[in-house]
Amino acid sequence: MENNVSSNFVGYEYRDITVDKEKESLYADGFQNFGWILDKIAVPPIGLGLVTLKFKRDRKIRNKMELTRLQRQFEACIAEIGRMEKSKADGASILAFTVGVIGTAFMAGSVFAVVASPPVIWLCILLAIPAFVGWVLPYFLFKSHYAKKTEKLTPLINGKYDEIYEVCERANGLL
Repeated sequence: MENNVSSNFVGYEYRDITVDKEKESLYADGFQNFGWILDKIAVPPIGLGLVTLKFKRDRKIRNKMELTRLQRQFEACIAEIGRMEKSKADGASILAFTVGVIGTAFMAGSVFAVVASPPVIWLCILLAIPAFVGWVLPYFLFKSHYAKKTEKLTPLINGKYDEIYEVCERANGLL
């Protein structure tokens, strides 16, 4: 008596990836090209804008080593895009915070000038002007610096997306 069940058996390997909700489609679509099948999407109880994608893939898939290498390249490109996106706000935030702290230092000097005995009103006014400028200017500095950094990084980010699509295309060809 033959056993047909064993000839149809498929052993799977599994992989869970927790990603930002906004990158869910990119990972789901990209991993298909490496032989992975999206099995389930789970939202962690805390949320925080994250989802866990649960994938499975045939253990005996052809070209597994090359697909794994291309998958690592795919993941590295996505990580690089994330770093570039984060760097847009990082530099702008540091600049804005620095100017805000300097403005606060001027305001502290202004307060010390007015509470001194005897009060030095002219010094208080003189120090208050750059203090208020230091509190208003960070918003505009942030917006300006962020826009410049975005303009500079957008072609690089688009290039990384092109690289992702090329990697996925090569991987799909191996399937």
